Amino acid sequence: MPTGSPFGLHRVRGTDASVLPQQAWRLDPTRGLLSDDEVVIEVEALHLDAASYRQLAEKHTIVGGGMSVAHSVDGDAVRAEVLAIIEERGKMQNPVTGSGGMLIGRVADVGEASTLGLHVGEPVATLVSLSLTPLQVTDGLQRWDGLSDHVPTEGHAILFGRSIAAALPRDLDPELALMVMDVCGAPALVQRVVAQFTARHDDGDDSRAPTVCVLGGAGKSGVLSLAAAGRAGARNRIAVVRDEREAALLRA
Repeated sequence: MPTGSPFGLHRVRGTDASVLPQQAWRLDPTRGLLSDDEVVIEVEALHLDAASYRQLAEKHTIVGGGMSVAHSVDGDAVRAEVLAIIEERGKMQNPVTGSGGMLIGRVADVGEASTLGLHVGEPVATLVSLSLTPLQVTDGLQRWDGLSDHVPTEGHAILFGRSIAAALPRDLDPELALMVMDVCGAPALVQRVVAQFTARHDDGDDSRAPTVCVLGGAGKSGVLSLAAAGRAGARNRIAVVRDEREAALLRA
């Protein structure tokens, strides 16, 4: 196997040869180009990030007529656009939001110089964004109705030498593990920042405990970040949400 860039620069195609994979418009997901530090994942499902899926769903919303205006998402149109993005770009990166998501699958091949500690046949979730992960789907997303951010599919993805992936815990449903891992960075960062602030100002004056405000507080990462802030010692927690429905969900 040839040696490639641990950051995936050898997978960048087009006029973006000098940029990193996340900034590149197109990546080459060809399995036959595997470098000695890369890993091939047989994909079982994609998990689109919330911002990306929301943009696609709102773009392809059908407004009905009649006495009351009804809205419904055109799942076929959403599916077609996601498939087109993957085929055109060699990765799943929404060109409007710039975001991607993550995936779950099984390790199919491991380069002899890989340092990720993964083994063939192991179920894993990628902890790097789909916006920088070479991806090819082979089933046309036929099993996905386009009505949720969970995308069952078949195909393969490539992890670089400096990518990150985690073995799926055997005592959790894979979809639940995927949702938890997808947002794990945000609450962990909140916990660390609040705890560090609280430790520096631990003088017995509760009024100096920090206030934490979370934009998008009713989403998975928002709820977990608010919980992490409370456990780390935040005095006040403020959530900014889109509408009363999200507010009610968060209060519950």
